[in-house]
Amino acid sequence: MEPIDCKDTQMQNKPKDLAPEKLDTNFQVAPAPGLAGLAWRSPGHVPFHLAGFAWFDTDRIFRRLPAAPPEPIPPAVDQLANATAGGQIRFRTDSTQVAVRVKLTGVANMTHMPATGQCGFDVYLGEPGDQRYYLTTKYDRTQQCYEYLLCDLERGPTYSITLNFPLYQGVESVEVGLEPRTTILPPLPYASNQRVIIYGTSITQGGCASRPGMCYTNILSRRINLEFINLGFSGNGKGEPELARLIATIPNPGLFVLDYEANAMGIDPFRRTFPEFLRILRSAHPAVPILAVSKIPYATEAFHPSAIAARLTSRDFQRQTIENLRTAGDANAHFFDGSDLLGDSWDECTVDSVHPNDLGFSRMAASLAPVIKAILKLT
Repeated sequence: MEPIDCKDTQMQNKPKDLAPEKLDTNFQVAPAPGLAGLAWRSPGHVPFHLAGFAWFDTDRIFRRLPAAPPEPIPPAVDQLANATAGGQIRFRTDSTQVAVRVKLTGVANMTHMPATGQCGFDVYLGEPGDQRYYLTTKYDRTQQCYEYLLCDLERGPTYSITLNFPLYQGVESVEVGLEPRTTILPPLPYASNQRVIIYGTSITQGGCASRPGMCYTNILSRRINLEFINLGFSGNGKGEPELARLIATIPNPGLFVLDYEANAMGIDPFRRTFPEFLRILRSAHPAVPILAVSKIPYATEAFHPSAIAARLTSRDFQRQTIENLRTAGDANAHFFDGSDLLGDSWDECTVDSVHPNDLGFSRMAASLAPVIKAILKLT
């Protein structure tokens, strides 16, 4: 048997008999009927509510950090802030049709995260605490612009709508398409104006969820009626003090969650950044709760005892640092052992041993939700 030649260009000319879209119509990207008759509206104005963009009122762009930070931030973080992870459009309407018209800042280009998660929107229907998934945008992933009919509903009720932004791509513009002369109302209010601000890594940003609603911060937002701010920066959640100072300026923080150990570059850098990050947050917000979450186990660790030992060393350092704060009188400092976030069969919960799949994200949210509720004294 001859060895495989991956450079064999003749393969490009062979029939694509296994193209799924030719075999199953559910995989086809077809223009949705009725879009021409919709009225297109900007979600940046009332009665729509934009969640997840703490600086939108100032900058008027879909970005997770300010357009002009008060001090320089790492270039990679500055670039990743344009990815719209955790952004949401919330409103109520009696329109039976809900569509989006989207212009991305780039095309889908990831190797092991679906375009639906990287660049798509999905939609949930229902009031806080009772939101149900409905549909995800399907479009030609080679394109930067698309339109898609996300809801085609029964006439009668007023629907509570939540549209989740793409996780790993920027959105230059988005419009919401609704029936003309329809009623649009503000969303039902949050339990309070407090925000849950989560700083972390690619896992926090949502890699590699199949669609936006399955990122763990978005799942948490469906279980806890508060605004969540996703500040996960893929490969670059390194705990720099300038990021701590910037995060500390976000208005109305109700809880800071620190989930950045996986990008900390080893125990020695982590020993430097973690206490300083805590100090900066606590200096700006003496009484706001802080929750430190240690890293989830990676599937390959089962065969690398040294990797387990390294993770446990970092975990114990975080735990001890938080215990020291509590001993010194800071009752609002909390620690959660990420070793248990994925539950049983934790090695089945990732795409690539590191980044959670939808099962992994669901388990992370299920583990964190009661902890966050207890800290914030929510029922």
